[in-house]
Order: sequence, then C-alpha cells, then structure tokens
Amino acid sequence: MLTAVLNTMDLTKTDRAKITDTVHSIQLAQASLVDIDETKVPEVDEIQECLEGADKNLRRALRQAPAKKKPQC
Repeated sequence: MLTAVLNTMDLTKTDRAKITDTVHSIQLAQASLVDIDETKVPEVDEIQECLEGADKNLRRALRQAPAKKKPQC
C-alpha cells in the first residue's frame, strides 16, 4: 500500500531535503547505539530495529517518489 501511494506522490526539493536530513539523523542515532550496554538501556535492540526500519522506509521513499519538477517557462 505504501508503495502505491508513493508512486503517485511527487517529492518537492524541500521534502527531499527534510527526508535526507532525517535519514542522516537516524544513521547518527544508530551509530550512537552500537556499543550501548543493554543492561543500561532496556530493549536497545528493538530501538535499533525500529531505526533500521525507519531508515529503509525513508530511503525507499526517496528512490521511488519522483522529484517534483518546476514548470518550464
């Protein structure tokens, strides 16, 4: 269903920038959690899985949704 919706939506340059910034933030969060002691942060693996899923979905959105083109004058 998500794929079907993405195929009909164009992403503006601003949308792409926001999504790209979010992907970078997720990557930073993932890197920060690599060496976290699970006894200190319960369910850290679930947090990492969630971040991984978010990263994949956002990257898919960037790949599948065409960039919104400015009208030619």
